[in-house]
Amino acid sequence: MKILLLGSGGREHALAWKMAQSNKCKALYIAPGNGGTRNAGTNVNLDTTDFNAIKAFVLDKDINLVVVGPEGPLVAGIANFFSVDKELKHITVIGPVKEGAELEGSKSFAKAFMVRYGIPTAAYLEVNETSLEQGKAFIDEQKLPIVLKADGLAAGKGVLIINDKEEAKKSLAEMLEGMFGEASKKVVIEQFLQGIEFSVFVLTDGKSYQLLPVAKDYKRIGEGDTGLNTGGMGAVSPLPFVSKDLMKKVKKEIIAPTLEGLQKEGIDYKGFIYFGLMKVGDEPFVIEYNCRMGDPETQAVIPRIKSDLVELFKAVGKGELDKAELKIKKKACAAVVLASGGYPGEYEKGLLIQGADDIDGSLVFHSGTHIKHGELYTAGGRVITVSTLGENLQDAIKNSLETASRIDFEGKYFRKDIGQDVSTKKTLKHLQDKESVKVD
Repeated sequence: MKILLLGSGGREHALAWKMAQSNKCKALYIAPGNGGTRNAGTNVNLDTTDFNAIKAFVLDKDINLVVVGPEGPLVAGIANFFSVDKELKHITVIGPVKEGAELEGSKSFAKAFMVRYGIPTAAYLEVNETSLEQGKAFIDEQKLPIVLKADGLAAGKGVLIINDKEEAKKSLAEMLEGMFGEASKKVVIEQFLQGIEFSVFVLTDGKSYQLLPVAKDYKRIGEGDTGLNTGGMGAVSPLPFVSKDLMKKVKKEIIAPTLEGLQKEGIDYKGFIYFGLMKVGDEPFVIEYNCRMGDPETQAVIPRIKSDLVELFKAVGKGELDKAELKIKKKACAAVVLASGGYPGEYEKGLLIQGADDIDGSLVFHSGTHIKHGELYTAGGRVITVSTLGENLQDAIKNSLETASRIDFEGKYFRKDIGQDVSTKKTLKHLQDKESVKVD
């Protein structure tokens, strides 16, 4: 198969790395890619939301499969674009139509969908500029802290958790006035849930699904989950606190009704669904949906997949995913993100990276990097993800941190506590007793 992968982050590098291993992969193009994806395929300078340019490239290169990494093109309707074009409609697109992508594109749509199909989630109120006073009254009725979520896409940063009701009302007004641009012209005020967060991923052909490895990511910039939200500073998989009984509930109460709801509403959903969940006591609740794989969770999940990913994508296109087999490695994986100094605020770009190409025992997935005159330089806030497989989480974490320390660029920063809260019985028991992980 000739494959086009859209995106430029660590998620896309991990997907490209895995697909390139398939003997079904005849050619792999990544648009626009980054300094690392060039090692898995050919980088192409395409805008992921310029559908006409993508069409021209797909036809020129005789592409058979398009894999959409980020949410932007999906929310903009790239799957719909392919499905109605007589020259493109035979090509498999891994990613839902726009209507399905609204699960991520609109928090209010997702919450209403969950309510319609009895999927457990926190109580909420949708607010816009005309219902600000109603929103303030709702805040008064809630227990602290207050959760405010921008309705639209905000690069994983449109969530505020506030411990003062007056401050929450002020922030609500500021969000509606454009704190997060168009994304917060509508805001969801949500009941705060206290528990342990985890991420569940499925690949679906719209009828059946395959369950991918469970993971946990770390959104805050500072150790101990402090500071500002980021796109994600690391992830680990599997999770000791996610039991078989808990996953039975997730499948029955969350995954099954989600797929049934999509089918009832006539939404053609072929691709990944990311369930951002909270374990409250022994019960799972949905915090959010994503219409694609997470970043950096992908960098902890994909290395644990033993099966041929391209074969799975082919099965999705044929509607035969129930006939495919997904094999998972028993090993654990820890992914640690190396970020630019100052991220998620202002940071410098164009800094020389050293030591990223000479790694023993770890996988190095690029995010914000580019090549200039044969040298590797920083080009973003999250620069590189180091992923390492180990016999257990402790070994995987230890080795990822050692590798992260050997890669060098000016201002490099990474969290040294990724996975430490779930990697030993002692820390896990403390976390479960306290159940103190907050909504990101």
